[in-house]
Amino acid sequence: MELKQRPRRLRANEAVRRLCRETRLSPDSLIYPIFVDETLQGIRPIESLPGQNHYGMDSVCRAVEESLAAGVTHGILFGLPAHKDACGSSAWDPDGVVQRAIRAIKARYPDFYVITDVCLCEYTDHGHCGLLRGQEVDNDPTLELLAKVALSHAQAGADMVAPSDMMDGRVAAIRAALDCGGCANTPIMAYSAKYASAFYGPFRAAAGSAPAFGDRRGYQMDPHNRREALRECALDAAEGADILMVKPALSYLDIIREVADTSSLPLCAYSVSGEYAMIKAAAAAGLVDEHRIMCESALSVFRAGADMLITYYARELARAIAEGEIG
Repeated sequence: MELKQRPRRLRANEAVRRLCRETRLSPDSLIYPIFVDETLQGIRPIESLPGQNHYGMDSVCRAVEESLAAGVTHGILFGLPAHKDACGSSAWDPDGVVQRAIRAIKARYPDFYVITDVCLCEYTDHGHCGLLRGQEVDNDPTLELLAKVALSHAQAGADMVAPSDMMDGRVAAIRAALDCGGCANTPIMAYSAKYASAFYGPFRAAAGSAPAFGDRRGYQMDPHNRREALRECALDAAEGADILMVKPALSYLDIIREVADTSSLPLCAYSVSGEYAMIKAAAAAGLVDEHRIMCESALSVFRAGADMLITYYARELARAIAEGEIG
């Protein structure tokens, strides 16, 4: 009997499967979010993000120490200030919460790579990402303030700044401020395709940044739109962004893929609080294997084309990579 030749899929043992993997993960591509609260002493669990903490100024280095112990060498700082006002003035205060946290981290762990979130929503008493004109965000006057925030972070020792506000022209304004302020070598990671998503709820509770009225649909992207994301990324690249970002990650894997295919810049994805909270809730209910879901979700983001990932699971993922479970 003559056997008909046919294509075959790879059938192999575990060693060969690892050898032939198309998608590779590294702890160096993981970024851990760190919340610093100016009013806090010690550590306080974040209710909306099980397993995550607020850190006081006296304990922020512990967050870094625990990250390094897990193999994570990059973090992004979010500040919770003691003072809020209409323009978010504490955001660019040289002695503000993020600026002090940067100096504390760099004094003790100079090689830990510190990225800072640049926005006003955590610092304004109305919770929006810029100055208001009536009940609308006034784009152009906001740019000057964002530039001041970014420069203050860089001068405090931040390795990279990451504007998350989605104002038009903010990358160019920040690039000019950094260049003129003696920080020309500080790179910009732009939240380029940041969607007006329902997945941000747990973060807004954690950061105290929920809008006091209205929403952010006027300046964040409509989830219906794909081509707009490509335009936004191209604009940020033209203005001087060094890294582009798509946020959220899991519901926008198609956008990650298209940006990766059309841009030569490195691409970051942000696996946001709602994605993390859903996995945690399903695991707590006994419905899913949390560890496997965590690994598979991260793999999907890198497989889609991301070069780096901001994730609340960064430490656990780094350990899984070190143990050969993924990577």
